[in-house]
Amino acid sequence: MRCMYIIMGIALLFFLSGCLTDKMGGAFTHEPEDFAVKASPGAKAIVAKAFEGIDARQLLDYHTHIVGLGTGNNGTFVNPEMRKWRHPVKRLKFNIYVSAAGIRDVANADEEYVGRLVRLIRSMEKHGKYRILAFDRYYNPDGTPNPAKTEFYVPNEYVFKLCREYPDVFLPVISVNPYRKDALLELEKWAEKGAKYVKWLPNAMGINPADPKLDPFYAAMKSHEMILLTHTGEEQAVEAEADQQWGNPLLLRKPLSHGIRVIMAHCASLGECVDLDSPNREKRSCFSLFLRLMDEKKYEGLLFGEISAQFQFNRLSVPISTILKRDDLHHRLVNGSDYPMPGVNILLRTRDLVKEGFISPEERSLLNEIYDYNPLLFDFVLKRTVHLPGTGRKLSDSIFVSNTALQN
Repeated sequence: MRCMYIIMGIALLFFLSGCLTDKMGGAFTHEPEDFAVKASPGAKAIVAKAFEGIDARQLLDYHTHIVGLGTGNNGTFVNPEMRKWRHPVKRLKFNIYVSAAGIRDVANADEEYVGRLVRLIRSMEKHGKYRILAFDRYYNPDGTPNPAKTEFYVPNEYVFKLCREYPDVFLPVISVNPYRKDALLELEKWAEKGAKYVKWLPNAMGINPADPKLDPFYAAMKSHEMILLTHTGEEQAVEAEADQQWGNPLLLRKPLSHGIRVIMAHCASLGECVDLDSPNREKRSCFSLFLRLMDEKKYEGLLFGEISAQFQFNRLSVPISTILKRDDLHHRLVNGSDYPMPGVNILLRTRDLVKEGFISPEERSLLNEIYDYNPLLFDFVLKRTVHLPGTGRKLSDSIFVSNTALQN
């Protein structure tokens, strides 16, 4: 009987992948360029309102993923398990991401991914720039790569190449796993080429940010005044179950102690983390630990939060309600889309936002219309539209432009 259930489950996943993937992933039906011509007056009006008070020359998205399958001979890859039906959950997730990114021909995936992203950006009349992220491999503590635990890989060379090709929309963020044997050489190499930001996802890269072995790496980052953009909280988008503990915000006291500026992606808005400051090591929401660090005066000017993914249904509603209330922290928050995640329709439940009072039913209808043309624009307009329930308090304009404290 158990085997029958397994067979039925796999069959269901095949059905979903063939029939409902786009409903779960990229549920858009229009081209982004058509928005200016075909969108309703209401949708155009709410977009125009979203850009009010924003200097388009300073608009900046700090968290935009580049992903590739290696079809463009660029060194990128995705773990083979993601594309095999003997790992049905991973394969379904892969199909959803492909759909959310607007990829129709997997054989040409890399070119389509970048082309779609550039179109989404350039179709906005006021679009600013997007920091695109490299993504290093998983490395064991002894410095050897671990292909089995590497979910995907995006070389630094590829990110820099794209920034040269599309200087009007992209800015580079490198990724160097500090456990790799040549970590310091790799960091120096890209620092000399002008890289200022380093991206980590510790849960998926096997990085303990508090490891004393990383002190030389942090010292090198500090010498170049480089900024660490790192995932915090639980990770669900990619495989990370064995290393979820490395997403604990409190572990980042180590780079902060080196005087490194740290941006905590997602404001640690998902999951529970061990309270390392407590003698009993009880678990608390990772978000509460993020706030604890933000409230420590010694980290003013060093510690920042990034607000991507706050409106996904599995994160509502304490983190975003708190952020809306805490306007004293807004000057230390930055925006990120976490693209292609804004295209994953199954994560976005605007009806829940209405139910909890963040947006009105009319705003929901207009936002859904915008998503149908441009999920990236939808993400921006949603964040500019939401308000604290029962009040008019919104996210500050400063969150959506280049933060002067993060400039070199």
